[in-house]
Amino acid sequence: MESNRRNFLRHSFASATGLAAATILPTELFGYSHYNMDRMEEIVLQPQDRPAPKYSIRFSVIGINHNHIYGMVEALTKGGGQLVSVYSREPELVPDFSKRYPNAKVAKSEAEILEDKSIQLVASAAVPVDRAPLGIRVMLAGKDYMTDKPGILTFEQFKEVKKVQKKTNRIYSIVYSERLSNPASVKAGELVLSGAIGKVVQTLGIGPHRIAPKSRPDWFWEPEKAGGILCDIGSHQCDQFLFYTQSKQAELSYSQIGNFNNPKYPHYCDFGDMSVRSPHATGYIRIDWFTPDGLDMWGDGRMFILGTEGYIEMRKYIDIAGRKGGNHLFLVNQKETKYFDCSQVHMPYGEQLVSDVVNRTQTAMSQDHCFLATELALTAQKRAFKLNV
Repeated sequence: MESNRRNFLRHSFASATGLAAATILPTELFGYSHYNMDRMEEIVLQPQDRPAPKYSIRFSVIGINHNHIYGMVEALTKGGGQLVSVYSREPELVPDFSKRYPNAKVAKSEAEILEDKSIQLVASAAVPVDRAPLGIRVMLAGKDYMTDKPGILTFEQFKEVKKVQKKTNRIYSIVYSERLSNPASVKAGELVLSGAIGKVVQTLGIGPHRIAPKSRPDWFWEPEKAGGILCDIGSHQCDQFLFYTQSKQAELSYSQIGNFNNPKYPHYCDFGDMSVRSPHATGYIRIDWFTPDGLDMWGDGRMFILGTEGYIEMRKYIDIAGRKGGNHLFLVNQKETKYFDCSQVHMPYGEQLVSDVVNRTQTAMSQDHCFLATELALTAQKRAFKLNV
């Protein structure tokens, strides 16, 4: 017994001595000196003086079922658009819209807007299942169309939208707002296109959202009306994958969905993930409705862009236990580590779309890109493996 006690004490003393010695060893021995965060340069991007938009259009709104319509109208008006009128099948939704835009005429019918030859574009955030049929009617009326995502819910709708768009040569623009309406995402695009991280080989996007059940309309819980989690939120991420990797072709690798926390709605899914690939890049996407109430934001959306010479991380809406506000971007490459506050970065989508309407160009987003992002999301939703939860 005494021998065992002496051995225990001897080993314990040796271990303690080793730990004490380790605390006085130079950090260089472990390579820690290579990770000095004092090297990070912090840049607060300042707003640029910009001329007034060169072009102007007249546009109207049909369908105001989602609050995204307000961001869409703001993008158009800041880009040179003049809001003329609004129509909603649900009259109870109109007062809030009219309070914000009192100069917009309340139309008596959809036809009143479609038959007005002075209207060049129609914007819509109608119930998702109604967006594609409306877009078809808008294009056949000789007008361009801007719709909230998801802009198309089924492959039947997709086929018809593509056919009518090709026939009429009108613009069918889906607002993938996590890129088009986010300053950090715009700055990331500039950095990628400038070659700041070399050739992009992978994107990793996460899109958590807060579900807030009491605020959701009945159609939200029905996939045949809302599109499903991969078709809806997933379309944002598909758009970003295509844009940051500059992919003109892409396909689905796998997808899966599950309902982990909403047994009251058995057809609804609150989680989904998927993987996509192009001939030269891959993308992983995870989306969910699990943002906890303790977070002071609807979601902690992030995007990671991996290049051959560095990487970018965007903390779009919040940086928990970190910097205030949103629009945070981190850049690491072979030369430097930088942090960008992107809050004041100009978002060009609205002005570009107005210009495209006038000049029949595709500067805001190519039609092929718009449709391919949606096709990936539709494919993921249709082929998704249903997790047994």
